[in-house]
Order: sequence, then C-alpha cells, then structure tokens
Amino acid sequence: MQIPLGLSLAVVVAVLLVTAVAAQIFARTARADTLATVDRAAQLLGAQSLPLLAADDTWRVFALLRNTAAFLPGASTGQARAAVLDSEGKVFASSAPQLLQTARALLGQSVNGQHLPAADEVTKRIRIDRRDGAIALLDPIRSEDGQALGFTYVEVDAPVFAADWAAIAQPALIGVGLAAFLLVPAGWWFGRRMTAPVATVAQVIERIGRVDPAELRRQLPQTKDPELGRISAAVDRLIYELQVRQQAERRALSAARMAAVGRITAAVAHEINNPLGGLLTAIQTLSVHGASEQTRKRTLDLLRRGLNQIQTTVAALLPQARIEDRALKIDDFDDVVTLAHPDDARRDVQITTQVEVESAMRVPSAALRQVMLNMLLNAVSAADEPGAVHAELRADADRFVFSVAHVGQVLTGDALEALVAMESGDNPRGFGLWVCREIATLYEGGFDVDTCHPQGTRLVFWIPNRESHERVT
Repeated sequence: MQIPLGLSLAVVVAVLLVTAVAAQIFARTARADTLATVDRAAQLLGAQSLPLLAADDTWRVFALLRNTAAFLPGASTGQARAAVLDSEGKVFASSAPQLLQTARALLGQSVNGQHLPAADEVTKRIRIDRRDGAIALLDPIRSEDGQALGFTYVEVDAPVFAADWAAIAQPALIGVGLAAFLLVPAGWWFGRRMTAPVATVAQVIERIGRVDPAELRRQLPQTKDPELGRISAAVDRLIYELQVRQQAERRALSAARMAAVGRITAAVAHEINNPLGGLLTAIQTLSVHGASEQTRKRTLDLLRRGLNQIQTTVAALLPQARIEDRALKIDDFDDVVTLAHPDDARRDVQITTQVEVESAMRVPSAALRQVMLNMLLNAVSAADEPGAVHAELRADADRFVFSVAHVGQVLTGDALEALVAMESGDNPRGFGLWVCREIATLYEGGFDVDTCHPQGTRLVFWIPNRESHERVT
C-alpha cells in the first residue's frame, strides 16, 4: 500500500515541479521579450529622430515620441515613457512632459533614485537596471560624421516586467489536473503490480515459525525480476535451514529426554540404595539380637523411618502423589548416622557428631535425611583410613545448617561444581552431591565447600529454618 501511494505522490510532486519550472521559464521569456521590444523601440526612435533633431524640429520630434511610445510595453497604463535629449543631456521633447519636462537636465543627474552618467560618458547604448526591477535605456544619436547630436532615453517601470501569474496559473492547473488524472492511476496500478510479490514475500516471512516450512516454501512467488528473485531465493534458503534446524532440535530434544530419563533413573537408584545398605544391616542385627525387646523396638523404628524415606524419595518423582511430610527431629539425625555405620565399619572410618539446636527445626524430614545421608556416605568414601568423619547439625530461629568434615581426599569448589554438573552416572558421588545442591536450591538455601577449613574437606548445607509451605516455589 505504501509503495503505490508513494509512487502516486511522486508523480504529483514531479508534475508540480515541472509546472513550477515551466512557469519560471515563461516569466523569464516574457521579460526577455519585453526587453527586446523596448530595445527595438529605442533603435527606431534614434534612427527617426536624427534628422528631426538636426533640423531642431521640436514638434515633429514630439509627434514621433508619441507614436513610438505607443509601442512600448506598459505605455497604455503610463508605465513606460520616452524622451529625446539634446547634446548636453537636457530634455528636447518627451512622450510624458509632466514627468520629463522639456529643458530639464537628465544626464549627470539623479532620476528616480538612479544616477545617470554625464553626456560625455555616454559613448554607446547603456541599460540601467534599477533595484525595483525597472529599466532605463540611454542611447547616443550620432550624425554621419560621428558627432553626438543628442540622446534617446526610454524608461519602463517594474510592474511591466512582472509575470502575469493568473494567466500562467490557468494552463498550469489544467496541465496538473490532466497529469494527475492520467498518471496517478497509472502509477498506482504499476506500484501495486510491482509490490504484490514483495507483499507476498513479507507475509511468508511473518509466518515463519508458525506455519509448516514446506507450505511456506510453496507460497513464495515465482518471478523473473532478478532482485525479487534473489530475495525469494534467500527466504527459501532461510526457511530450508530453519526446517533442518527444527529437525535437528527435535532429535537433540529426544536425545536429551533419553539422557534425562537415564540420569533420573540412576539418581533414584542411588538415593534408594543409600538407606538400603543400613536397613539390611539393621535386619541382620534384628535377626541376631532380636531377643532384646529394646533392640527389637529400636530396629523396627529405624526400619520404618528408612522405608518412609525411600517412599518419599520415590513419591517426589510423581507429581500426582501427595505425601505429607513431617518436621525433622534429632532421632532422624541418629537414624542417618546409624544407616551410615555399615560403610564406616567397612572402611575403618569413625563417625563423630555434634548437635546444637537452639530453636525448633521446621525443615522437612525426608529431604533433610536424604541430604545428610548423602553427605555422610560421600565423606566416608573420601576419608583416609583409618580416619574420622565429623558431622555437625546446628539450628537456630533463622537457619538450619548441616556440615560434614573429613581428613582425606580434598574436594575443591571447582571439583564440587564438576561433580554436580556431571551428565552421566559414572561417578556415584556426583548423584549424591547433585541431589544436595538441587534440594538446597529448591528450599532457597546453599550447598558448597568451606574454603576456610584448615585441613581436608568440609561440606556445608543450609536452608532457612521455616515451614515448607512458606517456601516460594
């Protein structure tokens, strides 16, 4: 729409410019014609006044001036006049005695605000252009032997040279109207025809990403215009490359989903295996020492909490499951230490603990048991033999903090990030630490290496000490 309209406006502007230029040319031509007429009248007046001036025949010179002045442009309205001067530059006779009085000295004087040259300075025709646009012609009258007998003087006022714009405007407006009537519809039609393929290409570009690429490629216009052909070819290549990239993205998404499924499967197996080792040991203890009522009761409570932890871990993967969780208790920390005992006994590592709880713990038990067990088992696995792992649980009104320290294989902050970001299950430690980081992020907390620890490695996990339903998820 814009291109046809712009083309039509360009046609109208071009016609107006041509008309304006033609009007200026006409005005200049009219001025040149007026000057030529004045020049011829001055020549005629000089030739005919020569014998009369020599005979000193004032009346015949006056009659000649009246007849000659009648041919001057503007004479009928009193805007042109002529005079014959004597050899001294005085008026001998004039066509307008009231303005150019007889015997009045003109040469060497100021006339109508313009200074005229002296008589001895006029050796050839002189045209004097006044500031207001008027002109004056001064021409010497010479005898056959070259003696100056007098001068012809012609004045034409400025309004005579003014263009008759009213007369010029009428044909100009007719020309503009005809041009607009013929050229504007033609320009509109050609513009629409030229821009139709471009509009089609623009519509195709706008629909990229929302319509099937094969359908878009079929809608591209087929044209013989080289410029538009290159544009269509470029858009076709763009759509083809987009189609290829979409196919590659679908394949990559499918591969990523398969990788995610494998990672989740390995992580779930890892999280379930962690408490299972301790539960199997508890079952063995129950079979050996089951006669004691206290041992049997403690072991059965441990088995129940451990199985609840496994149930909660699995349920976390099912969006439709709604498992009510309870707040963490000191007994949960004791259970985690108990579940980690088979690993520390197998590696000759001793677990020591420290608990400082200044406020009620308002953190979810299942998630925190999972974190504490992961951190303990990773510490036992990385500690020197014989060695020790020290676990601390601290809680105040604002924060819950659990840390595990050991002397042995040092884990730096960069190494922790590498383990957390692992994309495969080749290193089981990576899954446990990844789960700790995910839980810390979920509960708006943190999980990192304590760089100020003097020796070995100390991992610190913390989250706000508040009810789970207060979390912003």
